[in-house]
Amino acid sequence: MQPNIDAGLRIAALVSVGKHPSSGRARRADQDARAVEMGLRMAPQGLEVVHAGSPDEAVLRDYAGMGLAALKVIQQSAELDAVPALSEYLSEETPDIILTGVRAESGESSGMMAYLLGEKLGLPVVSRVAEIRSVANGHAEVLQALPRGQRRAVRVCLPFIASVDSAAAAPRQSAYGPGMRAKLQPEERGIEIPDAVRSLWQESPARKRPKRLKVVKAKTAADRFKAATAKATGDGGTVMRNETAAEKAQAIFDLLVEEGVLR
Repeated sequence: MQPNIDAGLRIAALVSVGKHPSSGRARRADQDARAVEMGLRMAPQGLEVVHAGSPDEAVLRDYAGMGLAALKVIQQSAELDAVPALSEYLSEETPDIILTGVRAESGESSGMMAYLLGEKLGLPVVSRVAEIRSVANGHAEVLQALPRGQRRAVRVCLPFIASVDSAAAAPRQSAYGPGMRAKLQPEERGIEIPDAVRSLWQESPARKRPKRLKVVKAKTAADRFKAATAKATGDGGTVMRNETAAEKAQAIFDLLVEEGVLR
């Protein structure tokens, strides 16, 4: 259903470089692509897509292939914090609605981008948006995604920031030709604030820990079948109620050492 939208609405969609969960290859981030899709459905003429990073990133063409004539790129290196540059740019452009994914697929992936921008710009933040039903008379009717498929209707004043949930409409397929013809417009802001948290990281591929198998001493086939189909019980734990805080802390520490978490 086409939403009821005021003419002249200005929308900014913030996009990032995603990462495929299986292969680890760079891709358009799913939630960011849904944010672009939402902007295209609401106001295709008033939509501006913004990325903070390198204009040479090939993934940006995948966003442009959704039907964008141009894409704004705020140039900065990966070790810099994107929030100051984005907040300065958005404060100058003053869009009515700022769309972004709930969280990135790489980097910190903390889900704090929308809230940090809201704090910098002094704007309200509506989280996990599934649909924007209407925008009229300076207000927007927003549908939030809740657990178990539930929805909640929210009325918010313009301008505001919306983090788009995975329950929003799926993004359209990216076309190679339009994506290559789109213009990537680089812009230098002169703000170079290092990301102090990320500079301390050491990244390495995650390793799946093996599950411990319960040793079953079964003599007959019936016993082996019963052991294989029996529901697991948590009989290996210890409930500590009357012990002191020091004794409880020591028990937790001993367990972490036994499980190999602490070495």
